[in-house]
Amino acid sequence: MKRESMEFDVVIVGAGPAGLSAACSLMQRARRAGLELSVCLVEKGAEVGAHILSGALFDTRALSELFPDWREQGAPVTTRVNREHFYMLSNSQGGIELPAWLTPSSLHNKGSYIISLGKLCRWLATQAEALGVAVFPGFAASEALFDKQGAVCGVLTGDMGIAADGTPKTGHMPGMELHARYTLFAEGSRGHLGKSLIDRFALDSNRDPQHYAIGFKELWRLAPERHQPGLVIHGGGWPLGSNGGGFFLYHGDDGLASVGLVMDLNYQNPHLDPFKEFQRLKHHPLLARHLWDGTRQAWGARTLTKGGLNSLPEMVLPGALLLGCDAGTLNGARIKGIHTAMKSGLLAAEALVPALAEGRGGDRLAGFEMLMKESWLQRELERARHFVPALHKLGPWAGGAANWLSQNLLRGRLPFSLHDKTPDHAALKPAASCAPVTYPRADGVLAFDRMSSVHAANTGHDEDQPCHLQLTDPALPLQDNLAHYNEPAQRYCPAGVYEVLQEAGLPVFRINAANCVHCKTCDIKDPAQNITWVPPEGGSGPNYSGM
Repeated sequence: MKRESMEFDVVIVGAGPAGLSAACSLMQRARRAGLELSVCLVEKGAEVGAHILSGALFDTRALSELFPDWREQGAPVTTRVNREHFYMLSNSQGGIELPAWLTPSSLHNKGSYIISLGKLCRWLATQAEALGVAVFPGFAASEALFDKQGAVCGVLTGDMGIAADGTPKTGHMPGMELHARYTLFAEGSRGHLGKSLIDRFALDSNRDPQHYAIGFKELWRLAPERHQPGLVIHGGGWPLGSNGGGFFLYHGDDGLASVGLVMDLNYQNPHLDPFKEFQRLKHHPLLARHLWDGTRQAWGARTLTKGGLNSLPEMVLPGALLLGCDAGTLNGARIKGIHTAMKSGLLAAEALVPALAEGRGGDRLAGFEMLMKESWLQRELERARHFVPALHKLGPWAGGAANWLSQNLLRGRLPFSLHDKTPDHAALKPAASCAPVTYPRADGVLAFDRMSSVHAANTGHDEDQPCHLQLTDPALPLQDNLAHYNEPAQRYCPAGVYEVLQEAGLPVFRINAANCVHCKTCDIKDPAQNITWVPPEGGSGPNYSGM
């Protein structure tokens, strides 16, 4: 098919904090250098922020580097953390509060802000457009493009108006080739193009396997007498037990609070249902006393890339860079990834402008590697490098003690090295060797069912389009996963996309692709690695407008 094309100096994939920071900084630096640049940013969500989901506690360090006057410019960063508490829950009713001196110093949040990352990204997009960046929401980058030397030279956007059987519908629009001297991939956790580039260029050679968690978030409007702007509650323990992760409750502005659960995807029991673990968590008195007479406004789920420095692939490849969670720059010790993603974008701009001024393109940006090594981002990741492996290898109590020692006394340095070499999908045990888990029925007050949650995510897909959840072997879900793991996709998917039904007395594996919230859990946790997430038609998916 002959396709239209457009030429740019730089194409950026993903309007998250990394991509938008790179875009803004590129234009700022180009102006100072007297260089005219054409920069295009494509975003698969229907609008900027539609697919953005984070807790979110925000360290403003990178924002202050990008826009020193962000307060005067009206950045939506207003609610400063003024009180914080950390709890370890022992069961559905009990637990203890840990004193500040007993929690790892990296988990203290003095100076951070409670924000909506979606709102911050929309503000950054406004700044980028004012600087001259062409921002195109509703266009999914479906493939990376390569030149004759094998270097990345842009992306192909997905076709619009293709029927489920692959035939063009009325109004069909072929995807467009966006050519670039350099391409920045900032798709977020488990980006499908980032995943393919890591494989193609062996960027993860000699690295630990990447590790992930699934994060859930609900936005609640609280009763006025319960709302305490600036209050942060973190914790671990119940209901996760020996499984890694933790919960949060942040009181933001405008009477709203965010409540959520983060669960590591290296869990072993295939009977576990992360979505239902989150729903029953909210019945614990610690959280219920804040929520019980409030109303849920929105719900969402998204994976986090949390392997840290040990799992960080090379971020530089011919003609391109991987940024933010597409690579894995989240600081697991702080459970913060916004400021680190933004810093990776700033470093990308710093490396790109001199290269573009020299007329270069398609080469490896070795300058980025040097800048990264000398940056505070590198130092943060080095200090945090043992945090996640310690929890994975030693569990929440012994791992927590090791992390307290590392963070509070040794400044991230341990006298031994910790690694987790087991990929998350390989951690699952056979269903027959694990105890079934019984969950309480959703009450519709504090706990909700899957379908009402999908509705609260404002999820929308044209059902007459090719399925974007592709099975390498369609027989595997029933042949192997059902037999050995009771088909865990029925439970690890938070949106009810995967079902095993009985038709004419026989099991049938069904994919309800229209429910998908683009969390990427299936692409990560499927024990057979049989599911590949590819982007549906641009503009599809959730719309986390206030999250």
